Amino acid sequence: MKTKFLLSCFGLLILSKSLNAQDMHFSQIYETPVALNPANTGFYNGYFRAIANYREQWASMGNAFKTIAISVDGGLYKTKKRKGFVGLGLTVFNDRTGAANLNNTIALLNVSGIIRTGKRSAMSLGLYGGPNMTTANYNRLTYASQYDGNKIDPQQASLESVAFRNYTTTDLGAGFAYEYQKVKIDQDHDDLTSFRLGVAIHHINRPVQEFGPGSTYKLPVRYVALFTSHFDFEDTKFSITPAFNLQSQKKAFQYVTGTFVKYRVKMGTKVTGQRTENAIGVGIFYRSDDGLIPKITYEMGDFAVGLSYDVNLSGYKAASRYQGGFEVALRYNILASSLFEARSEFRAQNSNASN
Repeated sequence: MKTKFLLSCFGLLILSKSLNAQDMHFSQIYETPVALNPANTGFYNGYFRAIANYREQWASMGNAFKTIAISVDGGLYKTKKRKGFVGLGLTVFNDRTGAANLNNTIALLNVSGIIRTGKRSAMSLGLYGGPNMTTANYNRLTYASQYDGNKIDPQQASLESVAFRNYTTTDLGAGFAYEYQKVKIDQDHDDLTSFRLGVAIHHINRPVQEFGPGSTYKLPVRYVALFTSHFDFEDTKFSITPAFNLQSQKKAFQYVTGTFVKYRVKMGTKVTGQRTENAIGVGIFYRSDDGLIPKITYEMGDFAVGLSYDVNLSGYKAASRYQGGFEVALRYNILASSLFEARSEFRAQNSNASN
């Protein structure tokens, strides 16, 4: 009974490593599309995308939580004429937390089916699956039984008989997304209006967290709802990108909302690709029961970099001293517009139009 109780407490402690007992998470919503919803795999205006994310949280408390993610995805059999195509991607996460250096490494294969439902709309259904490897240096754990009256003495016997171990499970999830977009084409630039709605279910199979013999604790299902948008103010250089992300896992509930205000340093043509768009954006987001997240992003054609910092304003600020998490994202995507003149399908179409 004691062993099962300790295992349950240990599992709950691990699940609570992020705010409100959520899974590993990032603050930059726009730079983690596939991690939030597998339906976003290959579902964008381009042919190839690679994103790298790094997050460090609670550094002021020691043993900072460090999370790294790398994702690549793109569309297969994607042409301007086809109404449907397949999205394929791979996402790898590594998350290290706590004194025992609890290490989660997750490799997920993402597959989606995208269908154009009209000239301005499309929808996608996505799935993911892959192994989740959990390791830790359990010898670094300390217990109340090692308290000598003044401090914890790691040299004292813990008197605990729990046989923690490393293990590997399989994780499965699914998602759906719908997008509407309209582009107003001018001679020297295009103005875009778009929004996307999506829902996803993570850990559908509820993998057992096998920290020791007899472990029965199952990872709770996580539900995600995501709204993202982009609005160019016509005949100006300004844009806004409001977003709302809601996540729920067992009794935990969390949302992140806010917007970027972007200034298009260099106007671009999103459809023809004759002009490359460069933009700088400044945003402010809010995470429920936690704090504010100021962000800055710079986009230069196919490349983008984003920086953010979580300012902790919850009751935990007495210990964190308002320090939350630093995060950086690097993105490279081969945009569809940049290939219009290179692909034979578009060259043939332009040739016929000129004749």
